[in-house]
Amino acid sequence: MLKVVNLTKVFNKDLNPEDHKTALDNISLEVEPGDFVTVIGGNGSGKTTLLNAIAGTVVPDSGQVFIDGEDVTHLKDYKRSKYIGIVFQDPLSGTAANMSLEENLSLAYRRAKKKGLKWGFNKNAAEFFKERLATLNLGLEERLHHKIGLLSGGQRQAVTLLMATLDKPKILLLDEHTAALDPKTAKIVLELTNEIVTKNNLTTLMITHNMRDALKYGNRLLMLNNGRIVLDVSGEEKRKLTLEDLLKRFGALDDIELTDKMLLA
Repeated sequence: MLKVVNLTKVFNKDLNPEDHKTALDNISLEVEPGDFVTVIGGNGSGKTTLLNAIAGTVVPDSGQVFIDGEDVTHLKDYKRSKYIGIVFQDPLSGTAANMSLEENLSLAYRRAKKKGLKWGFNKNAAEFFKERLATLNLGLEERLHHKIGLLSGGQRQAVTLLMATLDKPKILLLDEHTAALDPKTAKIVLELTNEIVTKNNLTTLMITHNMRDALKYGNRLLMLNNGRIVLDVSGEEKRKLTLEDLLKRFGALDDIELTDKMLLA
């Protein structure tokens, strides 16, 4: 479903050589349909740059990105959006605060559909949105006409996740989407994420700083360092992996600094 070939991205190329920052260093990666991949690594390891290169918000210096066999390397991010669902770290991103839940969901649902001059709201759509909101178990199906900006951070992030997956995307990208939430709310959103991804068999890449979450969720785990993939485990090998194993891996990388966020559940 996703194929990345020899992807390289260097920032600050117009500055002195010592100021160059290699975010992606000739990375190659293949992700099969339905894979749920958790991605970990220290700050500056290249995790977010990799997701942004897949999403089209960062243009690589070299290499290619294929989604479902199509070369999208030079396709603009807004044209690539029909293939991709994204949930960002900030609950305020990805939604229009002054628009209602129904309006936000309508925009998300029509993202990948053919545009035309017809009325964007109807009773059938409203019932569909209510049904989908009910699956979140947050009581939001009765607040369809409320402004989304009035929701709590956790509620808003849950709705953003729903919006990103309403019209089943080929790739779902989650960029530390629970990092700004309190631990209890983060756990709820992660469980919702796992349920939605598993139920819909979504091909997913989820960046997380929390190693316990990286071990608990998904069927494959990637560790990045200095723009390279230094660990790639899946299936039974991932299931047998422990937090101690990951700590040893990180300990072997001299330039990695472990943080509380990476260790604590």
